[in-house]
Amino acid sequence: MIDAREALRRLQEGNHRFVCGDRSMDAAAEAARRNQLANGQEPFAIILGCSDSRVPAEIVFDQGLGDLFVIRVAGNIVAPTQIGSVEFAAAKFRTRLVVVLGHTCCGAVEATVDELTRPESTQSLNLRTIVDRIRPSVSPLMDSPLRQDRTALLREAVRANVRVSVSQLRQGSEILESLVRNDGLLVVGAEYSLETGKVDFFDGLPPP
Repeated sequence: MIDAREALRRLQEGNHRFVCGDRSMDAAAEAARRNQLANGQEPFAIILGCSDSRVPAEIVFDQGLGDLFVIRVAGNIVAPTQIGSVEFAAAKFRTRLVVVLGHTCCGAVEATVDELTRPESTQSLNLRTIVDRIRPSVSPLMDSPLRQDRTALLREAVRANVRVSVSQLRQGSEILESLVRNDGLLVVGAEYSLETGKVDFFDGLPPP
């Protein structure tokens, strides 16, 4: 088992390689790895990220087959299926790092801001379920001076949404709560910059 600190270090180093254009994976290595993984997996980190096509976790963190257990949903929201997926990986594979990965210019967050500004009656019920889960993160910001600066509002809303998802994973499951308390599970929040490719870990980092 790789502990949370080591897993976090691997992600940070992998993202640094990605930003520098120095990816470590090649076709031959991936083919060999595929054969090794045919009978099992031991991912060292769980990533709950957004479905946005510009934020593929394996590429962003320069990791290969079997390294990451990735859950993707618009707006990196936390619902029962996401909690269950994290529980599964943390319990079955003893993966001890969970990263909630948001990103700049998130369309789901922007849709939520728009809904709070001017409700959209034609919005589908399915999309509304996503917006409704992001809404508690954004609503308090709408009552702050950020309301007058849409760019700043969206920037802070992305991070607020990540923080809420992190909190929901830490406190919304008896299994995860127990693993955090007794078995070294770490749940952290991060934001990927579409402009630079850099991942900023900003919530829940362990003390140095």
